[in-house]
Amino acid sequence: MLTKNIFTSSVFVALAAAAPQYSAAPESSDNASACTSVPAGEQTGNVPGYTGADASFSVSFEPAETPATVFGPDSQVPAIPTQPGSAPPRRSSEVTGPTSHGPYFGTATTTGAAKAPTTLGTAIAPLPPNPTHTYYNTNGKPIDPMPIPYMPAGGLGTNGTEPRYMVNSDFDYESITLGLYQEWIELDLFHNGLAIFSDQDFLDAGLTAEDRAYIAFMATQESGHATLLTNMLGETAPPQCTYNYPYRTVREFIDFNQKLTRYGESGVWGFLAHLDSREVANLLSQSIATEARQQISFRQMLGLPPQPVWFETGIPQSWQWTYLAPYISSCPANTTRLAWQNFPALFFVNQPNPNRFSPNDTQPYEVVGNRVADPSNSTIPADERCVNVNGTEYPGYSCAPAIARNRTEPLSFPGKLVNLTWENPGQTVGPNNSYVTDTTAGAPVYVAWVSQLNLTYTPLEITGENTGYTYQPAAEVYEGDPAVNGTMFVALTDANPFLTPFNLSMINPHVVALGLYQAG
Repeated sequence: MLTKNIFTSSVFVALAAAAPQYSAAPESSDNASACTSVPAGEQTGNVPGYTGADASFSVSFEPAETPATVFGPDSQVPAIPTQPGSAPPRRSSEVTGPTSHGPYFGTATTTGAAKAPTTLGTAIAPLPPNPTHTYYNTNGKPIDPMPIPYMPAGGLGTNGTEPRYMVNSDFDYESITLGLYQEWIELDLFHNGLAIFSDQDFLDAGLTAEDRAYIAFMATQESGHATLLTNMLGETAPPQCTYNYPYRTVREFIDFNQKLTRYGESGVWGFLAHLDSREVANLLSQSIATEARQQISFRQMLGLPPQPVWFETGIPQSWQWTYLAPYISSCPANTTRLAWQNFPALFFVNQPNPNRFSPNDTQPYEVVGNRVADPSNSTIPADERCVNVNGTEYPGYSCAPAIARNRTEPLSFPGKLVNLTWENPGQTVGPNNSYVTDTTAGAPVYVAWVSQLNLTYTPLEITGENTGYTYQPAAEVYEGDPAVNGTMFVALTDANPFLTPFNLSMINPHVVALGLYQAG
């Protein structure tokens, strides 16, 4: 039975205590209404409540009665011959790398995460706001002297110093190295699906030659990302490894891609603003913007809503490494090791299945393996699948590739009972089975849902050894934006500390196990 005490939600965004509080929707002003050429309150167009939509231009378009059937010859336009430039080389071409895939069966020569000479404590104590964070603008005009015309005072790296695009601390090094591990697997992964599935396999999943070419281009993007991160790390940058993938069909390949790019993107958002090197953060943000587009594209190929959230989530590095490591089979000798933690795995017994037209009617453990980010099983009976449903005749029930889909039955919903199981620490994972899952937390008490700007806790009800349940929370980021939506991150914790996006890593000492949930 749900009670008012079940959900404890902490919204991630908070204003400084000295600043006055404002509502999310500012009141209208005379200046705002002066820009409107339609009287206030008078609606125009077909968007409810939207005023001032009269256009300053007119467009007339007559559709062709008969579509074009002849496409050539090409027009002759002025041009000059060009020569290829002398571009810097990539560290790897798109297709070179490991030649085999599968699990690792050897014995690790080194175990555990990389450690420093000393460790100063077991947790980082909460502190008050930074005493230097005192700026507050009261009149909307520049306050401090400008260094040059049109350049407001402030900003980091704006004083004329020459940029140095190299990591600048252990934190930087370990974060960018984690990012490089992610780029390498994506480079191999995108090509692997194209290599093992036939053209007909893709067509059966609703994906054409153009879609395959798009996936191949995404792999090419990853070769550039891997080169960029390698250059920022130096000679100890890790090489590409060998991987162990979970998918058996094109649908499962696409599902795995959208999950892997989800935690790859969110991992970078989590540490980007904390990097000591602003130059590295600048270049990394330009690469992760591409990662976001990849994740959206794979959701579209899977027939999922491409943008089901208003804000993308940031997660700690140890979370990203926990999701990623189980899919790395082995790495060459002397490959640089990571310092991040590997948490025990958390599983959702009734994980929603996006391959079903009724995605909540799943069988227990309806996924293809026993790793946290494994895709949902696509080999369910034909009369229960949604990929071949006629979306025009039966709107809301098709999950074939599309620019956007509205599902009649959502993948999950607030208040849904969610059954959980989780592993004990001490499992070997990652390259050469050389990393060991670990937790410093006590007994699990809460389920922490990390999505968008919110960290929401729900009580964990224990039903047996390493089994329990909770209910999907109904928290919202802002009015009309459910916090729990999309491919998101869930942890079991022994406490419910109030945390925000900028200090979310402080939850790590409280994490018992970590999972990935397909919501919305």
